[in-house]
Amino acid sequence: MPHNDDSTRSAMDGLLATLDLEKLEENLFRGKSPKVGWQRVFGGQVIAQALVAAQRTVDADRFTHSLHAYFLRPGDPAVPIVYQVERMRDGSSFTTRSVVAVQHGRPIFTMTASFQIDELGFDHQIDMPKVPPPEQLLGEDDFQAQVLSHAPEAIRKYWGQKRPVEFRPVSLRHYMTREKLDPEQQIWVRTTGPVPDDRGMQAAVLAYLSDMTLLDTSLYAHGSTIFDPSIQAASIDHAMWFHRPPAFDDWLLYTQDSPNARNARGMTRGSIFTRSGVLVASVAQEGLIRKRAND
Repeated sequence: MPHNDDSTRSAMDGLLATLDLEKLEENLFRGKSPKVGWQRVFGGQVIAQALVAAQRTVDADRFTHSLHAYFLRPGDPAVPIVYQVERMRDGSSFTTRSVVAVQHGRPIFTMTASFQIDELGFDHQIDMPKVPPPEQLLGEDDFQAQVLSHAPEAIRKYWGQKRPVEFRPVSLRHYMTREKLDPEQQIWVRTTGPVPDDRGMQAAVLAYLSDMTLLDTSLYAHGSTIFDPSIQAASIDHAMWFHRPPAFDDWLLYTQDSPNARNARGMTRGSIFTRSGVLVASVAQEGLIRKRAND
């Protein structure tokens, strides 16, 4: 079950507040970024806020089934982001929305999302891989004590912050070696506080956490991680398909693999399962992975 101490509750409450957009006008919303010291806005936050903006223009009986997004410019965490929603289509079963996120008068992100009424139909899914349960893996306190004390400052800063999502990687090998490894990983994730019993907000939280750790997987085959200061890394695009409602009262398994890297881009796929093996969502992302010119 999620932790219940004040620090983790406040982190989750902070995320929910960040996703509660201000309505400026019909189809126009404004979102703010938390003050966490980053130089640019976390991509998962922009995806989630854009999805919330789109949801607020859709009938309550239609739920997100997919989104496709592009990151155009880094987001500035010091100023609000304005989300402009265009109502592309309202069909008998499907609804389509286009969202543009704007800062300083320029688009920083664009997304198309599709929504559907619940329908009966064919039903199948892939099996969840067999991995150790999260209880057998290092918790974050032990991870910080045993691993972070020897890690670069960027990694210590990232893992040392209180976040609304907790991670337990099945393997920590890529943090400990420059060896070229298979470009795949499995990570148990869970929210550190309760998520409202609302399918729209649940989809937004799932979209938020879906952007975490993905790009890193494409670097394992090259003996590196996004924490390497010689690597320039940034998300380029992000696609997600929502198959079944998630359950945030327990751990989720996020399995990832990177089938290709070329032209300074790495492509990664992900599947998100409940502990019982139910496939909740599928994810695909391509990101910039480039060696800095002065290295």
